[in-house]
Amino acid sequence: MSQNDIGRIANHIRQLRESKNYSQEYMAAKMRMSQNSYSKIELNYSKLTVDRLIQIARLLDTDPGSLIAVCEYEEEQAA
Repeated sequence: MSQNDIGRIANHIRQLRESKNYSQEYMAAKMRMSQNSYSKIELNYSKLTVDRLIQIARLLDTDPGSLIAVCEYEEEQAA
């Protein structure tokens, strides 16, 4: 998975979070991390681990696969 793919996933996470009107502070508190650390995930400045991806997916009421699938969808749209 490329850095571009990770960036797409991070952007999709941000969009989902905003659609639910969740703040970064809310997400960070639920994940037991600082808001700054959470922000770095969404900005793709910090490594997104599988564990973090699962945590985020649960908080956003989705599954990790749908967060990852955004990469395939965007590639199909570009073709």
